Amino acid sequence: MEEKSKREHTPLSTNIHKNEKIFKQRLGMEESFDVGVRKLNVLEKEIQIYYCNGLTNIENVIEVLKELMHLDHLDAEATTVQETIENHLTHLQVEYTETIEDCIFYMLSGLIFITLEGENQAFVVDVRNYPGRSPQEPDTERVVRGARDGYTENIIENTGLTRRHVRDENLRNEIMQVGVRSKTDICISYIHGIVDPDLVTILKKELESIDIDGISMADKTIEEYIVDQGWNPFPLVRYTERPDVASTHLLEGHIVLFVDTSPSVIILPVTFFHHVQHAEEYRQSAAVGTFLRWVRFIGILSAVLIVPLWTLLVLQPDMIPETLSYLGVEEENNVPLLAQVLIGEFGIELLRMAAIHTPSPLATALGLVAALLIGDIAIQVGLLTPEVILYISLGAVGIFAVPSAELGVALKILRIFLYYCNWFVFRIWFRVVTHDCLYLDGTNETLSQTVFMAVFTV
Repeated sequence: MEEKSKREHTPLSTNIHKNEKIFKQRLGMEESFDVGVRKLNVLEKEIQIYYCNGLTNIENVIEVLKELMHLDHLDAEATTVQETIENHLTHLQVEYTETIEDCIFYMLSGLIFITLEGENQAFVVDVRNYPGRSPQEPDTERVVRGARDGYTENIIENTGLTRRHVRDENLRNEIMQVGVRSKTDICISYIHGIVDPDLVTILKKELESIDIDGISMADKTIEEYIVDQGWNPFPLVRYTERPDVASTHLLEGHIVLFVDTSPSVIILPVTFFHHVQHAEEYRQSAAVGTFLRWVRFIGILSAVLIVPLWTLLVLQPDMIPETLSYLGVEEENNVPLLAQVLIGEFGIELLRMAAIHTPSPLATALGLVAALLIGDIAIQVGLLTPEVILYISLGAVGIFAVPSAELGVALKILRIFLYYCNWFVFRIWFRVVTHDCLYLDGTNETLSQTVFMAVFTV
C-alpha cells in the first residue's frame, strides 16, 4: 500500500455526496454488479463504505460493519468522530488517503475505503481476499524428495511463501504497479547486502519506463520489456514455481520478480548453468547430485548433437570409421533423409503441444495414437526409417530432461538449424556453427551483465 504508481491526483471533497457522485460515475456502479457502497449513520455522521465483491474477505468486512454500528452505543472519549472510527476499525492495516484515484485503485485491488461526512480523507482497510487455488507442487518441477508447495496466482501468498523460506531481516519486497489500465502489482524481491544495488536500480528504471495499457500475459510481457532478446531463442531469465528454488537464488544474490496473477516468478540475472539446475539435485548426497547433474549435461549435449552428427555421417559415408559402419541407414527410402528428420522433429513437437492441451483422461489415447502413427505405421509405409525414429527419440528424451522449458525449445531450434547446415555446408558445419553460437550466446546481456549461455558449444 506504500508504493503508488503514477496517477492523477484529484483531492477528496468534504462534501460526501459530491464524492459519491464522482465514484459512481467513474466506477460505473449503475452498470457493474460487483462494485457497491454501504451507507451508515455513525455518531450523527454519514459514512460510506465502498467495496468490490469477489476481491474482499466478507467476514472481515462484516466485523468492520459490526464495530461501526455499535459506535452509537458507546461514549466516545475521542476528540473527533474520525478518531473514534479509526480506533474501532478492527484490522491491522488501516491507512489514510486523500485522492479519488488512490481510493479507486485500492478498492479495485481488494481493499475497502470509508469516506466520512465533512472530512477530505478516507480510511483504507486491507480486507482483500483474492480468488485462487491453494499452493501445490508444480507439475513441471516435481521432485522425489523435497517440499510439495508451489507458487499460486496470488502475489501476497507468493511473497509469504518466500518469507517462510528466508526469514532474513534484509529481505526486501518492493512493490509497484505496471499498466495504465491493469495496474498489475509487481514485487521486486532481493536480499539487501547480497544483491548488487546497481542491478536493483537498473531493474526499477526498466519497470518504471514500461508504458502499456495492461500486462494480461503477466511475467512474459515484463520479460520482453526488461531484456532485449530480439531473435535470440536462448532464455535470458529463469522461471520457477517453487519457493525453495527462488529462495536459493535470493541467497545467491539474484533478484526475483513476482507478478500478480502469475504462478511463475522471474529470476535474473542468470547463466546457462542456472537453467539446467534442478531441485532434485540438492536433495541428494554430493555424489548422487553430481551424478544427476552430469547425466543431465550429457543428455543435453546428446540432444543437440546426436541427430545432426548422425545425419552428417550418413550424408558423408567416407567419414564413418570401420568400427562405426553400423551407423548408416540399412534400407534405402524414397523420402530424403533431411525430410525424414524434419518430419520426425515436427511430429514430436506437435505431439508435445497436443499433450499439453489434451485432458488427462485422453492422454493415454494420445500416447497410443502417437506410438502407432509415428512408430510402426510410419515405418511400414516407408515414410521414416527405423534409424531416424531411434535417433529422433533419443534427441527428444534429452530435450525433455532439460528443467527449463524455454531452454529446451531453444535447443530444439538450434538442432533444426544444424540439420540445414548439414545439408548445405556438410563438413564445415561443426566449426562454423558452434563458433557462431558461442559468440551469439556469450554476448547476451541481461541488466547490463553478460550472460554466458552456450558453454556446451565449446
